[in-house]
Amino acid sequence: MPLELPYKAHRIRSPLPLIDQSIDRSRMESTSSLKPCVVSQPQSPKQGDDDGKAAAAPKPMPASARTASSFAMLTRFHAGYFRISLALSGQALLWRTLSDSSSPSSSSTEQQASPLRPVVRSLPSAAFVLLWSLALLTLLALCALYAARCALRLPAVRAEFRHHVGMNYLFAPWISGLLLLQASTPCFLAPGSPSYHALWWAFSLPVLVLDVKVYGQWFTRGKKFLSMVANPASHMTVIANLVTARAAARMGWHEGAVAMFAVGAAHYLVLFVTLYQRFLGSDSLPAMLRPVFFLFFAAPSMAALAWRSITGSFDTCCKMLFFLSLFLFASLVSRPTLFKRAMRRFSVAWWAYSFPLTVLALAAAEYAQELSEEAAASVLMLALAVLSVVVTLALMVFTALRTGDLLPHDDPFDCAQMLPATR
Repeated sequence: MPLELPYKAHRIRSPLPLIDQSIDRSRMESTSSLKPCVVSQPQSPKQGDDDGKAAAAPKPMPASARTASSFAMLTRFHAGYFRISLALSGQALLWRTLSDSSSPSSSSTEQQASPLRPVVRSLPSAAFVLLWSLALLTLLALCALYAARCALRLPAVRAEFRHHVGMNYLFAPWISGLLLLQASTPCFLAPGSPSYHALWWAFSLPVLVLDVKVYGQWFTRGKKFLSMVANPASHMTVIANLVTARAAARMGWHEGAVAMFAVGAAHYLVLFVTLYQRFLGSDSLPAMLRPVFFLFFAAPSMAALAWRSITGSFDTCCKMLFFLSLFLFASLVSRPTLFKRAMRRFSVAWWAYSFPLTVLALAAAEYAQELSEEAAASVLMLALAVLSVVVTLALMVFTALRTGDLLPHDDPFDCAQMLPATR
């Protein structure tokens, strides 16, 4: 019996909490024994406590990880980033048009019709060269990135070509090149020079190839019917033809300009009616990409500019297209809630605001030159030109300050989710 007391006391004094405490102590000892493996150099106890953050600092990224991150960047990069070159090229053409209208060689009525004449004349000529050079460098940089994407991420490019929104911006680099071609000074690239003709063909042939591909799908393939894939970004296909027509008219090729204008105008009518009827494709645009709705008034504005270059005057047809653009612009601006979700966070889609406003300002400048005695036309041109410049400058500032948001992981325009799982 006396021997049972220690046994019972041992049973009473050995509950499970003591076992848990011993286990916790063993874990602490094991973790403390692992700490010296993390530290590269021996430290005193005080140094180890004070420099805990330095010990937890991330190690340098290996070369393989940096390469993988670069490839991931190329996967997230897409043709929608050419909105930046479109905006800058359009601004270069706008200021070239305003400077031509206020030059001493212009007629006196045109000089009186330009309220921006004092501002344009006060700026040094190097400012226009700098703007044109900035647009050219931006276009070349984006083309280099997209060429690397084609070489290293060809499946992503194929997926983008099959995307109902992404494939429309494959026209953007060629539109930017044609705009820069028209904005170049005559002493550098004259419209009748062989280099101008060669560059026109270099920028126009890809547009023709894409026209045959895209427009052919609209009425021959069931899944690519216009009623299934139509969205506001589809206006880029029309704008490309109209810009090509205007460039052809400036170099004196009347027949080619009329042909490209006919292709663009015919498909614009069909696209405009399709989007107004609100088919399935009209609701397939994510909220982040709603700034693309501004392309609604960019297409008729560019049509007015192209027809003015073909006929040589801002006639009644041009005025009808210009007034249609103003109506569509007023309809969109009066509905700010449509763009509320897209404005919550900066993205490259914001650059879709700049190019349509610039094209509308260009059409307003041509309209003001036609009606030199009307003060209202000059005021309208002044307001739209200032608005387009302010929007473009604001976008440049936002892009410089928010570079981390240029390649988001949740970009709805990204086609990476359409690729097979290879990573």
